[in-house]
Amino acid sequence: MTETQLWGGETAKAVENFPISGERVPISVVRWLARIKGAAAAVNAELGLLEKRKASRIEKAAAQIVAGKHDDQFPIDVFQTGSGTSTNMNANEVIAKIAGDGIHPNDHVNMGQSSNDVFPSAVHLAALELSSRELLPALRKLERSFARKATSFKDVVKAGRTHLMDAVPVTLGQELSGYATQLALAQERIESALTHVGQIPLGGTATGTGLNTHAKFAEQVRKRLKSETRLRQIAPPADRFEAQAARDALVELSGALKVVAVSLTKIAQDLALMGSGPRAGIGEILLPELQKGSSIMPGKVNPVIPEVVMQVSAQVIGNDTAITVGGMQGQFELNVRIPLIARNLIGSINLLTSTATVFAEKCVDGIKANRDGCAASAGATLAVATALNSAIGYDKATTIVKKATESGRPLREVAIEEGVAAKLYDETIDLRRIAMGNAAR
Repeated sequence: MTETQLWGGETAKAVENFPISGERVPISVVRWLARIKGAAAAVNAELGLLEKRKASRIEKAAAQIVAGKHDDQFPIDVFQTGSGTSTNMNANEVIAKIAGDGIHPNDHVNMGQSSNDVFPSAVHLAALELSSRELLPALRKLERSFARKATSFKDVVKAGRTHLMDAVPVTLGQELSGYATQLALAQERIESALTHVGQIPLGGTATGTGLNTHAKFAEQVRKRLKSETRLRQIAPPADRFEAQAARDALVELSGALKVVAVSLTKIAQDLALMGSGPRAGIGEILLPELQKGSSIMPGKVNPVIPEVVMQVSAQVIGNDTAITVGGMQGQFELNVRIPLIARNLIGSINLLTSTATVFAEKCVDGIKANRDGCAASAGATLAVATALNSAIGYDKATTIVKKATESGRPLREVAIEEGVAAKLYDETIDLRRIAMGNAAR
C-alpha cells in the first residue's frame, strides 16, 4: 500500500476481479454511502453500541469523503458484484483508514449495515438529491423559457400541421405553450416518483429482517439524514422486504425520465423542422447561430442544440431499457443489478440536467420568429377552408380545396367561383380568428 492509497485488501481484490469498463461507481453514490456511514456511526453511539470517540472519528472521516476529498480512493469498476458489496467494502476500508488505529472496517464502520441495504439506500438518496436539486430546477428553467417565448409569439399566426401536412392555422405561441406544459407535466411525474425513491431500505441488513441491527437504528439514521440534507422525501419503506428485494422505485423514476426524453425529442424535432431552410425549408423560426454548420458550405447554420437534445434523449431511453432489465433481475430477497441501475439512472439524471440547461440558455431563449415565413405558411394552407364547413358543408369545402390544389389558384378565387359570397369568405377566412379557434368567439 502506498502512502496515498487508503483502501485495503477487499478493494484490491475487486479491482483485480472487475477490469470491465474503466468506469467507476457514480461519485454521488459513493458520497452518499459515506454520508450514511457517518450518520450510522453517530446513531450507533447514541444507542450505546459504539464508543463515542470511535464514532466521532468515523463521522469526521466520512465527512471528508462527502466533501469530495477522496474521490480517487474509489477505483472499483461499476460493473461489479450486483449488490454493490465491493464498493461498500471499499468505503468501509477508506473510512477506517482515515479514522485511524482501532477502527475496524466491518465491526465499526459497517456496524448495523449490510451492503444489501446500505448500497441501494445510497443509490436512492443520490438519485433523490440530484433529481430534486439539479434536474427539476433545470426542467423548470426550460419550461419558463418556453413560456416566455409563448407569450412573445402569441400573435404570430402560422400554418398548423398534422401528419406533416398542412392543417388549420395556429399561433407560434400556442405551439410553444404546449412545449412548456409538456415540461411542467414532466416535473410532476418526476416528483411523484421521488416519493417512492425516498423510501430507503436502510436497516434491513442481509435479507430485510434487520438481523444484527438495533430496532431504532434505521429510524434514527433516516431522521438524521433528513435533518442534515433537508430532503423531505426520505422516509421508511412501505415494507422492509419489498424495499430489500426490489428496485421498483428506481425503475419508476427512470420511466419518468424516459417520458422527459420522449417530450424533449418531440420538442427538439419540431424546432429543427420549423427552423429548417431557411429558404428551401419551413423557415418559420430562426434558431441562434452558434457555430459554422459545414466545413465546405459557406454560411450554413445547423440546429446543433436540438440535435444534441435528440441524441441525449436516445441515450436516456437506452438507459431506461437497461434499468428495466436490471429491475427485473432480483431473486427472492435481493435485487442484484444495483450498480447497473445506479450507473444508468444517475447518468440519465445528469444528462437531462445539463441538456435542459443548455437547451434553455443556448437555444430557446434565443429563438426568433420569422414573421414573414409564418405569415406565408399561414396564408398558404388550404386547410383554412375548414372554417367554411358550417356555412357551405364539408363536401362543398372539399371540392373547393381540391380544385385549388389541382389548379394552383388562390383558395378565395376558387371559392367565389364555386358560389361562395365574397363577403362570407372574407368574414370567415380570418387567419388569426381561425388560429384562436373557439377562444375567438
